[in-house]
Amino acid sequence: MSDTLVRFDPMRERHRLERSSGYLVRAAVAATLVGLAGIGASLALFDGGGKRFWCSYLVSATYFLSIALGALFFVILQHLTRAGWSVVLRRLAEAVAAILPALGLAFLPPLAGLQRIYHWAEPGASAHDAVLAAKAPYLDPYFFALRLLAYFIVWSWLAHYYFRRSVEQDRSGDVGLTRKMERLSAPAMVLYAFTVTFAAFDILMSLDPHWYSTIFGVYFFAGSLLGFVALLIVIVFLLQRSRRIRRSVTLEHYHDLGKLLFAFVFFWAYIAFSQYMLIWYGDVPEETQWFLKRQAGQWTGVSVALVLGHFFVPFLALLSRYPKRRPALLVLPALWVLLFHWIDLYWLIGPELNPPGQARVGLLDFSCFLLLAGVSVGAFALRLRAHSLIAERDPRLAESLAFENA
Repeated sequence: MSDTLVRFDPMRERHRLERSSGYLVRAAVAATLVGLAGIGASLALFDGGGKRFWCSYLVSATYFLSIALGALFFVILQHLTRAGWSVVLRRLAEAVAAILPALGLAFLPPLAGLQRIYHWAEPGASAHDAVLAAKAPYLDPYFFALRLLAYFIVWSWLAHYYFRRSVEQDRSGDVGLTRKMERLSAPAMVLYAFTVTFAAFDILMSLDPHWYSTIFGVYFFAGSLLGFVALLIVIVFLLQRSRRIRRSVTLEHYHDLGKLLFAFVFFWAYIAFSQYMLIWYGDVPEETQWFLKRQAGQWTGVSVALVLGHFFVPFLALLSRYPKRRPALLVLPALWVLLFHWIDLYWLIGPELNPPGQARVGLLDFSCFLLLAGVSVGAFALRLRAHSLIAERDPRLAESLAFENA
């Protein structure tokens, strides 16, 4: 590792995206335009503007939101634990988290179509429904919008704070900035836990206002961090292939990312099984009906595929040390996890907005995904433009460069 320290000079090798960011922005604009065209064609020819569009849009918007929230947790956690190994990876996480303001704007359309997405938002929905009547003070459209605004303000401020302090340290080398970020990390983690939990309740669980699960926020968090770690592996792999970060990220960092991916594959499965087992054992009709929807018609196949593809396949693929130290192999289960993270969110949202028993994927799903991917990639590229891809003057940079797995 000493050879790496000698050859790596952060002031000489700035690792900028100045050239590639232009390509990323153009690709993002193209993806956004194609997505908009696809949505327009789908609405005109197939859907007519009904719940099918809102299902596709909400799945993709929540998908990119969950990954950005996973990135924000990763950043806060590194400062909370004063981690050294991850310094060379943290800037990329900061940039992914920094797309949260753009995703806040992406959630304006669902607010405009609230009555088409959420049954409780329909006028008079609680008049003949005792459950909705009891929840009416909380499930109020204006209060819902206010809560969503508060979540995004908290997330966006935290993401902005950590990104700005980090790039400021690149210029000044002030160690005090690290102390400030560490001091904020504990209250930031508490804020994160509350806002993400309630956001999961509001955006996803309230699609069926008669169903509830106290573990649902943890389930959403597990998928969010799993999706982000998978994306981080893919981003690092692509950047190294394009010779953007040649010496700073080593096989040791890939190994740790592989271990994190493996751990959260298992954690997601543990939380999913715990939720299912407790509801199955309790056998309360108000709780079991949510799972019964996902075990009927075409959703049966999706449920089985989720168990196999979201747990067993990546679990077995990552069980050995071998793929974790071979980036070209590690990126394959990472891409697989990203695919099944989308399927997981579709499994959460689709049965509430699609006709009973129908689990169809069509042009609208791809169009909405391209639209939100374009927005997210564009925001990511613009955020990193003219900034280093690593925290160049972080006091723990040397520790990260010399990092070795035990």
